[in-house]
Amino acid sequence: MIRKVVCVWVALVLLFSCLALADECGALLARADSLYDTQNGTFDFVAYQGRLRESIGLYEQGLALVPENALQTRSATLNRLARAYFELAQAYVPTGPDQEAAYVAGKGYALACLRLDPAFVALEATSLRDALSNANDIEAVFWYGNNFGRYLNYHPLEAILGGMRDVPACYERAAELDETYLAAAPLRSLGCFLAQVPSFLGGDVQRSGDLLTRAMEIAPDFLENAVSLAEWVLRPTGETAAYCSTLRDTIALAADPAVMGAWPLYNELALQRAVALASDCR
Repeated sequence: MIRKVVCVWVALVLLFSCLALADECGALLARADSLYDTQNGTFDFVAYQGRLRESIGLYEQGLALVPENALQTRSATLNRLARAYFELAQAYVPTGPDQEAAYVAGKGYALACLRLDPAFVALEATSLRDALSNANDIEAVFWYGNNFGRYLNYHPLEAILGGMRDVPACYERAAELDETYLAAAPLRSLGCFLAQVPSFLGGDVQRSGDLLTRAMEIAPDFLENAVSLAEWVLRPTGETAAYCSTLRDTIALAADPAVMGAWPLYNELALQRAVALASDCR
């Protein structure tokens, strides 16, 4: 009898402990979501850095409490961390060791998310590129490609030895899954990549222009699509008039609060780029 009472007591203690951890995990992730959100309230680019950093810390704390079998929550949290670290590095961290560390963290979280799929793990055992080309989680494969691509800027030898082939594989796969994801992000990222790498590593300026034009058609209010077309295609190919008019149109479009409010962080970054690039225009 005593033994049964003890067993019941232990079971109840474990149950309440699990419930308490679940409540704590949920509260941490909900608070992180609130801080990360750029859509509600007035967006302040400078102030958002603190919110973004705090949200990352809370996501990481929450991730440590997510049960291993809660795959949906674990996947969502890993993907959010992969994206948030990329955005932090792009928007607020200058070139250097801290930026590299952010990209390392971002690609690590994305890869951890991809590895939640046993099929990915099986393919990765023989070829990471094959695994990336057959991944089924569009967020994870896209943010792995974005973080890994920026990470390779710090590791040129790794890029030459195969990394530069893995990055477009991520974007191609993401485009196959949903070319409209995040305002045509797979097309935009692939287009920028193809315009910046030499042809012997797969660069293709003409295809880059086609991809970025398609991205503009899908998401005309995502200003980075047009700015990237101007910077990486129109300027290098000597289309000066089109380059300048595209930048001027983008800056004019940014005067619409509805446009800026659609993608507050990304459109602010794109506007900053457009203004800087337009200084070349007369």
